[in-house]
Amino acid sequence: MEAAFCSRLALSPNHFLNARNHGDKRFLFKNNKDRSTLMAASATGLGKGGGLLERPTIETTTPGRESEFDIRRSRKTSPPYRVMLHNDNFNKREYVVQVLMKVIPGMTLDNAVNIMQEAHYNGLSVVIICAQVDAEDHCMQLRGNGLLSSIEPADGGC
Repeated sequence: MEAAFCSRLALSPNHFLNARNHGDKRFLFKNNKDRSTLMAASATGLGKGGGLLERPTIETTTPGRESEFDIRRSRKTSPPYRVMLHNDNFNKREYVVQVLMKVIPGMTLDNAVNIMQEAHYNGLSVVIICAQVDAEDHCMQLRGNGLLSSIEPADGGC
């Protein structure tokens, strides 16, 4: 049996088995000449029983554009980069911690304090190791908030 669903379709055995009410505005059925194929032409109303089927959403991409899946996969396979935080004598320690927590996803207060302290005492600290695109984004956000930062290739994996 071949069926084409144009919109929402109330699933109830009564709608399919008792097709006597031809004036029903919710369902229009079109039979072909040999009556072997029943095609649902329109289904706009809600039925009394059964659940609803939604039209599946199909993601289409235009030529020359990558899908979200392709972008994520390419980021995972790209070589890792370190985002480095440099010590400065301009920003207060509390501000540095707040910016780190705001810019870096998943950054906890303890990690932000440790990164800030390491940069303060050693002059340099590793903030995060991630894909190059993400590292450049994090670096620019840190710089946009007044912190000194840079990126460099990481030797190991993420």
